[in-house]
Amino acid sequence: MRQTQIFSGSSHPALVDGICNRLGMKAGKAELRKFANGETSVQIQTSIRDQDVFIVQSGSEKINDMLMELLIMISACKGGSAKSVTAVMPYFPYSRQSKKKQHRGAITARMVANLLDVAGVNHVITIDLHASQMQGFFKCPVDNLIAEPLIARWIRNNVPNWREAVIVSKNPGGTKRVTSLADALKLSFGIVTTDRRRTPTSVHWGEDSLNMYQPMGMDGSYETASTAEAPMDEDVDADVTPITSLTNPKPDVEKEKPKLRARAVSNPLHRRSVNGSTEKTSSPLSKSTRVDSISEADAPKPLQRSMTAPNSDQGDEADDEYTDERARDVIHGRLIQGHIVDDSHPSPALSAVSSVQHRSTQPPSDDCEPIPDHMMSSFISNASSLRRRETSGHALGGTYDAAASSEEEEQDLKNPEYETMVTLVGNVKGKPVIILDDMIDKSGSWIAAAETVVKRGGATKVYCMATHGLFGGDCLEEMANCDCIDKIVVTDTFPISDVKKAEARDKLVVMNVENLLAEAIRRNHHGESISQLFMHID
Repeated sequence: MRQTQIFSGSSHPALVDGICNRLGMKAGKAELRKFANGETSVQIQTSIRDQDVFIVQSGSEKINDMLMELLIMISACKGGSAKSVTAVMPYFPYSRQSKKKQHRGAITARMVANLLDVAGVNHVITIDLHASQMQGFFKCPVDNLIAEPLIARWIRNNVPNWREAVIVSKNPGGTKRVTSLADALKLSFGIVTTDRRRTPTSVHWGEDSLNMYQPMGMDGSYETASTAEAPMDEDVDADVTPITSLTNPKPDVEKEKPKLRARAVSNPLHRRSVNGSTEKTSSPLSKSTRVDSISEADAPKPLQRSMTAPNSDQGDEADDEYTDERARDVIHGRLIQGHIVDDSHPSPALSAVSSVQHRSTQPPSDDCEPIPDHMMSSFISNASSLRRRETSGHALGGTYDAAASSEEEEQDLKNPEYETMVTLVGNVKGKPVIILDDMIDKSGSWIAAAETVVKRGGATKVYCMATHGLFGGDCLEEMANCDCIDKIVVTDTFPISDVKKAEARDKLVVMNVENLLAEAIRRNHHGESISQLFMHID
């Protein structure tokens, strides 16, 4: 290409060589060095006057040095009278810090965009931003390319029986990316969610809380008996025993009073269409979701109006028409230190509580004095308030963010004191599973999702696929040692050292994006449309 220069930063020179080979040109000469005190020095050794300059600099392990080097190169090219300067950043640094996750936090991605604008950049080309809304941070045009066509092509060519595969998101935040690939390949998709706040020891009821939910008698007093669930059947209408009759026996005359029939909840989502017709199926969960009724004589006036059905015939139709068949695709599991455990495995939280209770019930020894009652009640109240804050929200009020950051999720999975509940939504039994996200940095959530779909869902193979393979710490080695993961597929937007590639053995697959970036550079130089780079071509 005429009147064009491509310069390489020190982050990913192999990628720049591939781009230049694709375009049939050589990379421009630039001297990059550091002073003794760590300062970066850039000297452009090629004439760039009135030329289109493309600087290829991706994120790497030395992310701050690479970013500063890019800013200095942009400023040097603008000072050399370049016609335009385009920053080609396959992995955009600080892209995960695109919003405030805590009070007094910084939106670092916006600050990086402002630094690029101050340095004099005219255009930015990147691949799979962590949040597509980040394009609004820039004052110049941004081409956010996607690696989805490359991933889809690899799936078609390398995954046996790929038409039966299921695309799974390892957290709720990646559902949009997963559904996009599933729609392109016409496949089913699923979601894996984790939540440590739903452990069995998270909810503690006091006497006051229990009294709030107990039924009120006719004389204004609260009943102390628990509600008994009546056995129900879908085909035979069963009579429901009133709650008050369990605690206050009435004469035989009370038995002649009419009783209300339990009615199933009418929800159109419970319908399931199979081959164009509505199919009636039964589920064990549909029998346990009924609500006990109260007789008209014993229930208070407002309660009679809220629970009386307007038409009993509609209740019969609802019993036959609506089911909970979709609930079969929801599978729960227990995670301790990021690994699936059996239901019989002791919970770390339960073990801690039981040990405290055991010590408190032991008779005091001769060496130590027993704890006074007022101090013990103070300890219990403080522990209860702390547990309520952990389960309801943070100390400043409000609730936790529904889309928790991956860093917090990884910390919870690695913490031995927490038991995490994992939920798999989707049918993956006997099918290959493709777990998809935009980047792989830590291994905890990936291993947890892989073990969930294999050990709980019954998946045959698991492919972990992402655009950016950051592989921080021992992430790649831990994922390679996981028996539930068959392949780890990433692109070369982020440089991976040979040492880390050796740790992955034969499980790591690296796809090249040099053709995608080279075509984007060529089309930008000639003023052509890049919309075809987003299309799926078989």
